[in-house]
Amino acid sequence: MQNIIDAALGYVRALFEGNADGHDFGHTVRVYENAMRIAESEPGADRLTVALAALLHDADDPKLFQTEGNANARRFLAEQGVEPDTAERVCGAINAVSFRKNGTKTPATPEGRIVQDADRLDALGALGIARTFAYGGRHGRGPEESVRHFHEKLLLLKDGMNTDAAKALAAPRHAFLEAFLAEWERETAGQKEEEAEHGKTERA
Repeated sequence: MQNIIDAALGYVRALFEGNADGHDFGHTVRVYENAMRIAESEPGADRLTVALAALLHDADDPKLFQTEGNANARRFLAEQGVEPDTAERVCGAINAVSFRKNGTKTPATPEGRIVQDADRLDALGALGIARTFAYGGRHGRGPEESVRHFHEKLLLLKDGMNTDAAKALAAPRHAFLEAFLAEWERETAGQKEEEAEHGKTERA
């Protein structure tokens, strides 16, 4: 198992080289570490499937790659001689991760539930804040647009966690997001008042 994990780490390191929008190699490693930690409390999950799905979960992300049918992940798994049934389970877990595609839908398999939780944990807390602004900056979004993303997605994640282990890990990270947003509101209150006053002046 360790040989294929090492190979997957090398593969995704090369795949995400130069990425600076929050979907980088560091994110992948954290998702992998989160997933293996959660899997310790989920005895029904296959550890190899969890590990590979976590490591390859962004290998075909449409925000990053123009692939179809998990092409990058499947190519790697085939080159490593992974059994077809295992490869299907890995791809099934990967496909259950995306918030854009799945929203709050609960994955059908324990491996999918674990990897979904692991990925969403990295969208919370200080790391989630840093990744949100990194992605926003990379794609030309102003800070206000990135803050809107907190309300559209990030603040919804805590209550959608599947496993008890992830729920426990998510709670303090969610609280950190709320504290950040409260401070944001305090620091931008004057700006909002000026914008509102300017709007009144233009309409007069």
